[in-house]
Parts: sequence; structure tokens; C-alpha cells
Amino acid sequence: MQKPPKYTLYFWLVTIALGIAKVLFTLRPEIDLFTEEAQYWLWSQNMAWHYYSKPPLVAVLNYVSTAILGNTELGVRINAILLGVGMSYVIFLLGRHLYSLKVGFWAAMILQAMPMWWMASTFHMTDSSLSFFWILAVYFAYRGIHERNLSCWIWAGLATAIGLMAKMVMILMFPFLFIFLVYSKIWKGQERHFLIYFLISLIGFAPMLIWNWQNDFYTFKHLAALSGGGGGEASAYDFGKAIKQFLEYLGGQLAMVSVFLLPLFIGFLLRPKFFGNQKSIYLLLAPVLSWAGFAVLSFFTSIEVNWPVFAYSTLAILLADWVCRQSLAWQKVRNWGIGLSIGLPLLFILPDLTFLKSITPIKKVEKSAFRRMTGYEPLAKRLHSLQDSLNVKEAFVFSETYHMASELSFYLPDHPQTYMLNMGARKNQFDLWPGLEQFVGKQAVGIFVSWNFDSPGEFASFAELMYEEEMPVTFREGSLRVAKIQVWRELQQFKPYLPDTF
Repeated sequence: MQKPPKYTLYFWLVTIALGIAKVLFTLRPEIDLFTEEAQYWLWSQNMAWHYYSKPPLVAVLNYVSTAILGNTELGVRINAILLGVGMSYVIFLLGRHLYSLKVGFWAAMILQAMPMWWMASTFHMTDSSLSFFWILAVYFAYRGIHERNLSCWIWAGLATAIGLMAKMVMILMFPFLFIFLVYSKIWKGQERHFLIYFLISLIGFAPMLIWNWQNDFYTFKHLAALSGGGGGEASAYDFGKAIKQFLEYLGGQLAMVSVFLLPLFIGFLLRPKFFGNQKSIYLLLAPVLSWAGFAVLSFFTSIEVNWPVFAYSTLAILLADWVCRQSLAWQKVRNWGIGLSIGLPLLFILPDLTFLKSITPIKKVEKSAFRRMTGYEPLAKRLHSLQDSLNVKEAFVFSETYHMASELSFYLPDHPQTYMLNMGARKNQFDLWPGLEQFVGKQAVGIFVSWNFDSPGEFASFAELMYEEEMPVTFREGSLRVAKIQVWRELQQFKPYLPDTF
């Protein structure tokens, strides 16, 4: 008698292997932190209840992980890697709970084939913890509903509360669960549990409310500006621009679930009988609400490709269940789709172990993909060398973007606080921290570093330019871009751009 497949063992073998691959990627010496990762790391060096644009969880996780592993790339990215494992495991559990062990395994494989999972589980962004706590709340809420288990509702409330401390869009859990309970005609008998869940979830709002009360509700203004509801003078509605934004949004969302899996999505959508049962509605409702909500918003403002994808993970279970019921031909499509969707990212993130990365088109794609993750450590080393050669023992480092300022703080020895000189950007966290005004009139040396500008210009005037150079940055022996470095003495006037947008 043939033994049944050991799906649990297979799940862990694949998941651990992918985790190891991401560790190897993180240890590649030519790859630096992504600029947003560096910013969130810098937040962890300035702990607060909340930050200008995001809740505190990403900073808290960085604070804990770097306390253990040090201020290293792995110390930051270990959070994303572990949260990615957690996402996969919860999908595995939910798929097993709803359908079978086989469906749970294939659901986890489909999830791990989606670019949305690769992004959240490789780079430590706010989406990393948001995506994990979202699916964790979905899992416990389902068990709470169908087992009428109060403890599961409590766990779902705690997961939602922590998710709210990752990103405020976690609030979509409330309408998702409410609509499902009402639509499924099971609201009666569940209302007490839902109320307890809701009250526990409200804990997640506490850090945001405390900080915003103290800081003129900056986060609310920022979110209003992102949604197109504030931050500038009103202008006539541009229908052509709106259509373009929507099409860009649509294309981005298709890319986030992998073009190699699109045949499965199309095949699934053409067989609507799977939509009629309660399990399918539960798994499909949140992705549809998230996608549709941001789709409407795309007609009024530009939508970042990652904003809606936190809710897409349950689509992997739907696809897995559907394919497991189909013919061998469909299962081969699934296997090829998963293989290509996992194999291509591995090709780019792993060190150059084969001749493939020497092929010109692949080399160009890799260079483009890692452009924002290259050159900062060499820049920091050059700044440190310049301070020695110019006999400058202490200097403040600044740039016109928070991206450069954050990266240099991470890679400079002793991780000094760096500064941003606003030369035309919208408000950000640096506007809330002490800035260059503290150095006006003092005999201090400032080092300006930029990819985009040749000098601080009219925004900051110094007594003397002590030194300047242009430093070229390369990636795998190819030219990437050039950084301007200027060493200035004595800041005399500080007139930053004062943004009126959030």
C-alpha cells in the first residue's frame, strides 16, 4: 500500500530552504538595506509611541532584533524572514483546517510563489508584520465563528490589535468580518463574540491616538493627503489621468500575484460554483474588499502597488482547493507556475552561482532591481575616510532625502543621527526631529551627500566649502550612479523648504 505524501514535512523543507535563501541574500556584501528598511531602522533608534506616517510595530521589532543580532542587515531582515515563515504556516493551517492537509500544503506553496509574499518576507517593511497579523486574525476569527469559541475570538482581537500597530489599514478587518457574518446569516448568536473581539482590537489604536494628540494629528493629515483628500490646492478632475492610474493599479496587482499563476486565477474565475459556499465567501471577501477599495481610490490618487496586497493571502487557499479538484493537466500548470514564480526570484537574490547572471538581459534586470539597495555602505566608508584625511573628528551628515540620511546613519560607524535638509519634499519623520537649526552659528562641520543635487543651494549657507568630490558607485563591476559629497564648515543660515503637503 502506497504511503500518503508527507505534506507537513514537505512544507517545512520548502519553507526553511526559502528562508535560508533569504539569509544568503541578506549576507551578500554588495546588497545594502532597502531605503525604507533603513528609515524604519532609524525609527528604532528614536523610539516613540507612533511615527509620522506609520504605527510603532516596525520600529519595536527592529529594536528587539538588532539588540540581539546587532545593527546589521540580518538584524533588520530577520524580522521579515520569520514573519514570512509565519504567514506561510498560518495559510498552511487554515487550508488544512478548511479542506485538507494536501490543500494546506499547496496553498502555502502558491502563497510562497506570489511576489507579494516575497516582498513582505524578504524586506522588513510595515507590510511584513501587517500581512502576518492579518492572516493570523483571519485564521482565529474563522475558528471563532464556526466553533463558537470565545478564546479564538479573543486571539483574533489580539492579532488585530497588533496588526493595527503595524499599519492602520488593518482596520479593514472590522467591515470584512461584519459583512461576512451578516451575509452568511449567522450574525445572531455571534454578536456578543464580535463585540468582545472589537473591544480588544481597539487596544491597537492607543499608540496612534496618544502620539497624534501630542503632534497635531499629523498621521491623519498624511493619510488624507495620500488618499487625495488634502495637502494642496484643489484642481479640476483629470479623467484621463484617473484611467491611467487605475490601469497602472490593475497591472501592479496582477504582477503581485504572479503572471505565472494567472492561468490558475482565470480557470478558477470561470468556474463560479465554488463561490457559493461559505468557506469560499470567507476566503474571497477580504481580497475583494481590499482590491475594490483601492481600485476606487486609484481614480483619485496614485496607489502604491503594495497597499492592497496584505489581504490577498487567502486567495492561495482558494486556488489550491480548486486545483486539487481538477485534472492532471491543471495540476501541471500549477506546478510550473509555482516553480517559475519561486525559481526566478531565487535566481536574482542568491549569489552568482551559475553563468545565468552573466547574461546581459538578466544582468540589467538585477541591476535595475537592486538599484536602491546598492552603494550606501561604500559611501559611508568614504565619508569616514574623508573625516580622517581632513582631520574632522566630529561632523553632522545630511542629505536632501530621508532615504540617503537613513542609509548613512545605518552604515556609518557608531550609527550617528543624520539629518535631512528639505529642498522640496513633503513632510516626513525628519521634520519632527531636531534638525540642522541646532548647528547654525556653531563651528561645526557638515557633510552633504546626494544622488540628485550638487550642493545644498539656497537652503543652507555655510562659511566655507572645505572639500568636494563625486563618488561613482558600481554594482557587479557595472556603473550605477554618482554621489556628490561636500564638506562644509560653519552653518550660517538655514532656510529649508517648508512643505504644505503631508
